[in-house]
Amino acid sequence: MTRVAGVDCGTNSIRLLVADLDPATGELHELDRRMTIVRLGQGVDRTGRLAPEALERTFAACREYAAVIRDLGATRLRFVATSASRDAENRDEFVAGVREILGVDPEVISGDEEAQLSFTGATKELNGEGGPYLVFDLGGGSTEFVLGTDRVEAARSVDVGCVRMTERHGEDFEAMRSDIAKALDQAAETVPLDSGATLVGLAGTVTTVAGIALALPAYDSEAIHRSRIPVADVRAVTERLLASTHEERAAIPVMHPGRVDVIVAGALVLLAIMERTGASELVVSEHDILDGIAWSTLL
Repeated sequence: MTRVAGVDCGTNSIRLLVADLDPATGELHELDRRMTIVRLGQGVDRTGRLAPEALERTFAACREYAAVIRDLGATRLRFVATSASRDAENRDEFVAGVREILGVDPEVISGDEEAQLSFTGATKELNGEGGPYLVFDLGGGSTEFVLGTDRVEAARSVDVGCVRMTERHGEDFEAMRSDIAKALDQAAETVPLDSGATLVGLAGTVTTVAGIALALPAYDSEAIHRSRIPVADVRAVTERLLASTHEERAAIPVMHPGRVDVIVAGALVLLAIMERTGASELVVSEHDILDGIAWSTLL
């Protein structure tokens, strides 16, 4: 076993995984997994820059994570940054801050590498059963699509996510649907969206919608992980969210406070993906790019 740490810094949240890995068996023993909503991508779509307050929120989370990594004695660390920091003019400020706190440079990876890491994290434990898989990672600023069974056969990242759509369109849901449809057209140019035998969804929008569909009294990772959610249930949850007020969404037991204002956009993206692929159900995975980042430290 090798004790490693992985950090995934996205547009909406930053997450940490500390785990013991056994490459011989493919076993991942989780020691600590946590998530903080930092909204690093606040305003990036409009200004092209990372906001000072967004950087400070992110650095505060990094300081917390540095203490956890040190206390648990991880010997390897990889920090991966995705859509927001890829787009920002002042990304050097972000890189310097992370380096000072954690001692490593954040790797601002391409959409294609993001897709590869998501696929590894989501499918490693499935051992090829039910393949080929169409895996999608629905983030704050972008969504990655990956098709494959034991390896990636096609991948595409498109700039549609819950934060980007919310900031761009507010409550103009028709304009939002139009943007989402165009993004799916782009994805389909590279990834045949109707070719996966199993549709696997990752990230906070997907797990939150699943928790609502399952009527959980509180967020429960074990109940959500590998659950199968019919498209009719996703449609019903999306319609419920569209019709709800901010206060009603905030009162949903599985809803993280940082997702309340972006969950409607996220649900619309999720439903559009299911309708475009023709999938009758969705397999929800709590194992995603963060797990892929952890495994990649051994390469």
